[in-house]
Amino acid sequence: MKYMITGATGHLGQQVVAQLSKLTTKQSIRLGVHTPAKAAHLKDDGYEIAAIDYRNVDQMTAAFTGVDVLIYIPSLTYDVQGRINEFENSLTAMNRAGVTDLVDVSFIADQFNNPFQMAGYYAYLPARLASSKLRYAVLKNALYADPLIPYLTELIERQNVFYPVGDQAMSFISRKDSAEAIANVALKPYLRDRGQNYLLTMTQNYNMVELAHLMTAATGQQISYAPVSLQEFADIYRAEGDGDELASMYHAAAMGLMDGVTNDFRHITGHAPQDMGTFLKENYQQ
Repeated sequence: MKYMITGATGHLGQQVVAQLSKLTTKQSIRLGVHTPAKAAHLKDDGYEIAAIDYRNVDQMTAAFTGVDVLIYIPSLTYDVQGRINEFENSLTAMNRAGVTDLVDVSFIADQFNNPFQMAGYYAYLPARLASSKLRYAVLKNALYADPLIPYLTELIERQNVFYPVGDQAMSFISRKDSAEAIANVALKPYLRDRGQNYLLTMTQNYNMVELAHLMTAATGQQISYAPVSLQEFADIYRAEGDGDELASMYHAAAMGLMDGVTNDFRHITGHAPQDMGTFLKENYQQ
C-alpha cells in the first residue's frame, strides 16, 4: 500500500508523518509538499517527496499516481471558494491518478448556521464526498490546543482569558492526538469504508472559567476570565491579518456551535486523548 500526505511539512502534516511512520514503513509513505526545499531532510530520511500545487491538476495527478490512500490536509486560506476550488482540483487529480481511498481533514465548524468564515467549506465537504466514488472518511478536528501554549505569555500579561464566548464551552484536541487518529484511519480500511464522519475531541469541553483555571495551574500565574466583545477581539488581532476570521469563529462558539464532544478518538485508537490540564502542564515552559 502507498500512503500520501498532503501539506506534509505543515504543523499537522509533520505530526501525521510521525504517527503514520509508527504504523508502516517510510518507503510506503509519499509526502506531498508545496515547497520541496523544505522537505529535503525528509527525502534523506527515506520518504518519497512529491511537489504539489492545489491549483495545478496535472502536477497533482502525477504526484498522486500510484497512491492507494490519500490523506488530504487543506491549505490555510480563509477564502471559501478558493479552498473549494483547491479541493475540486484535488478530486479531479485523484480520479485521474486512480486513487481509491481518501482520509479528509476537516473542522468542527460545519453547521449550516455557523458564522465562522470557513464554515461553508466544511459544510460542503461531506455532501461533496458522498457523491464521489471514493472510499473515504472525514475527520473533523476540534480547536487545536497547541496554539494555547505560545498564547499563554500574552494571557499571563493580561491576567485574563478574553475570548468573546460568554459562558459557552469549546472543544479541543492536540495536533498529536489528531494525527494519531488520522494515521489509524488511513491504515485501517474498516474505519473509512462507508463515508464515516468523525469528530476528534478531548473527553470533555471547557468553558473559559475552567480553561483559565487549568492555565493558572499549569503556569503558576493567576489567569481569570474577562471576555471582550467580538468587535474588540477582531480589532485586537486585525493587525495580524486574521482578526475578523478569528472573531467569526468565536462568534460561532458563543452560539454553542463549537462545544461538541465525542468518543470517536477512543473508537479509532483504543485509548483516551490527552486532557487539557495534562497537555498544558507538559508543554508550557516558563
